[in-house]
Amino acid sequence: MKVFRIILAVAALVAFTIIVQTQTRPAATPANVAIIDSSSFSDEKNGIARVMVAMQGIEAKFQPLRTELRTMRERLASMRSDLQKKSQVQDPKLTAQQAEAADRLEIDIKRKAEDAQTSYKKESLAAIEPLQKEIGTALTAYAQSKGITILIDANQVPIVYAAASVDITKDFIADYNRTHPAGAAPAPATRPTRP
Repeated sequence: MKVFRIILAVAALVAFTIIVQTQTRPAATPANVAIIDSSSFSDEKNGIARVMVAMQGIEAKFQPLRTELRTMRERLASMRSDLQKKSQVQDPKLTAQQAEAADRLEIDIKRKAEDAQTSYKKESLAAIEPLQKEIGTALTAYAQSKGITILIDANQVPIVYAAASVDITKDFIADYNRTHPAGAAPAPATRPTRP
């Protein structure tokens, strides 16, 4: 009987502790969830203007190289076509020289294209990285000003369903374009210096 009273007393104490803890804890506030689609930032018509300006600058910088590569490819195609037509009627040594020249040109095109692709990636990263940081800071400030507690990027996480009222993409882009005009450049990314 004494054991039963002790067990009953311990159970009552545990129940009392649980009741006290649940009453003293503040109730969790409901999360204000919003969704943004960062892939819309680069939309030519409705995206972030500064992103468009940066991308257009990079495209303009690499346009001469694209033109040069296209011209080289056209010249290679012409060389291969001429070689195929003339190989039956001209001296085999001349055909071999022309084939060798075409092969060298093809190698030059591949190297130039690979170098261009590497440079393009490097330039894009250098132009976009400061913008990404700036947009991230602006997005955080925007979410805080709107009372958003959780922000999900639909470009990063698959969304099965979301009501249109929780998608803040258009509103954020409009706000960002208003507060960060396209003509102003973002602050350059600074790298820490070593002592």
